Amino acid sequence: MATGANQKNRKNNSLLTKTGKTRLGPLNVSQLNKLLEKSTKPKEQAKIKRMIAKRPAVQAVAEIAQTPTE
Repeated sequence: MATGANQKNRKNNSLLTKTGKTRLGPLNVSQLNKLLEKSTKPKEQAKIKRMIAKRPAVQAVAEIAQTPTE
């Protein structure tokens, strides 16, 4: 296992990987859109766009389940 110099001082954050990159899995579509606007790296933007493309079907089902019926 690799041990870094600052590993002892690093705070645990579930939204970041060990190397400091953002985990895209737990973010919803609006959060991904905000992250896409802030991102400047083409490789990172491509990953975010791919995650947004995968999300709409799941997001639409969740919104239908949350709407109250009368």
